[in-house]
Amino acid sequence: MRKTVALLFVLFFLTASCVMVAKPAFSSADTAEDTWETKASMQQAKAGLGVLVVDGKIYAIGGSTASGSYPPDIFYGGFVGTNEEYDPETDTWTYKASMPTPRDYFAIAAYGNKIYCIGGAIGFTVDEWGLFHSYIASGVNEVYDTVSNTWETKTPMPDVAMKCQAHVVNGKIYVMAVSSPYVYDPENDSWSIKTRMPKPYPESSTVSAVVDNKIIVTFEFKTFNSSTFFEYSEQKVLIYDTETDSWNGGKSGTTIVKGGAAVATTGVNAPQKVYVLGLVAGQARPLSATQVYDPKTDSWGTAAAMPTHRTDFGIAVVDDIFYAIGGYPRSAYEVTPTGLNEQYTPIGYGTVPPVVQVVSPASQTYNESSVFLVFTVDKPVSWMGCSLDGQDNVTVTGNTTLSGLANGLHNVTVYAKDAFENTGASETVSFSVEVPFPATLVVAPVASVVVIGAVLAIYFKKRKHQTK
Repeated sequence: MRKTVALLFVLFFLTASCVMVAKPAFSSADTAEDTWETKASMQQAKAGLGVLVVDGKIYAIGGSTASGSYPPDIFYGGFVGTNEEYDPETDTWTYKASMPTPRDYFAIAAYGNKIYCIGGAIGFTVDEWGLFHSYIASGVNEVYDTVSNTWETKTPMPDVAMKCQAHVVNGKIYVMAVSSPYVYDPENDSWSIKTRMPKPYPESSTVSAVVDNKIIVTFEFKTFNSSTFFEYSEQKVLIYDTETDSWNGGKSGTTIVKGGAAVATTGVNAPQKVYVLGLVAGQARPLSATQVYDPKTDSWGTAAAMPTHRTDFGIAVVDDIFYAIGGYPRSAYEVTPTGLNEQYTPIGYGTVPPVVQVVSPASQTYNESSVFLVFTVDKPVSWMGCSLDGQDNVTVTGNTTLSGLANGLHNVTVYAKDAFENTGASETVSFSVEVPFPATLVVAPVASVVVIGAVLAIYFKKRKHQTK
């Protein structure tokens, strides 16, 4: 019976329809971890832009093209709404429909196939002597549809803001302003305000990234030591829990990174960590730095610095590969924006095995000999296999049915291998099969039939005699 079950198992798997992606969108298997590589530049050089990924394509929107004393946009404007799409597979850029309101330093987030551009600087003011310049911030909320290549205007943010970030968590867009998260509901086109950031407030603009529904916010914070009369700076961490609307603290870093961005790896192709990229604070001609925060261990480390020392760039992540785009190179006080596009492969890239989870069968008893095998894999894979009752692995192409199972205890384990030859395995699921035996016809013993027949014969004989 066991050989028959195994044969049926193989046949069902070989004829199953494929439901899993067998090839990554693009492969970086030959790229060394913790290294940078230069890619094709944007067609328009700009800084203070918004950068985001939708369906594997990178969109670089808005920014400023002004040059001069940093930050030049506050003196000369140069605000643009241009929109370029970058394809990492072909390393090419294409112009798309421009954002209606030219601006820079706005928050940007993607929900579905739409990109939300919120707030930002739309101009500047000058005092009556022409000496003091200040930004004019906005709360405008404009949405780009990547499918139709069109824009529409939605309800603006309740307050004006610039130099803030936006993140999508559970279908809501969280705009992390200076001290309060503003939450936008794309389905209802409505806003709400959440719990304010606890003091101390940041000395400079914050950067943030999302890990497991928590928003990691980091910034420069200065403290004054009254005994030494020295001022100390630290890269402070605050963690906002979107589920409980509460804040907690994390361990501070010692190296202050300013004028850059934060981005998180997902844990799919590289270990889940937050990378803070920018320029080292407190230097006359600042150099690039990449600090790495591990939220699981609440610890800091370092990674390879960006080759070009620049600030006010945008950053996007595709399959755990980073792209730092645009910005102001800071080799001198006078700056000119760039369209530079540098690609970074994070630490531990290609070392994370697939995560496999069996949805069905469950640890229970089934009253039939056929049981659905349903499982999930968290990334594209090159091979999948399965072991039933400890037998050799059988190559599979997706969800299927385990058929012809004998009564008794069974177990199943599913395996998956990615493009880097990392193999992940599900938990071994044990289940039972108990198929009731079919009902049988009860046949009277032969002796009973003979007796009953004799009685009937006597009855009919007497009846015949009485009728004569």
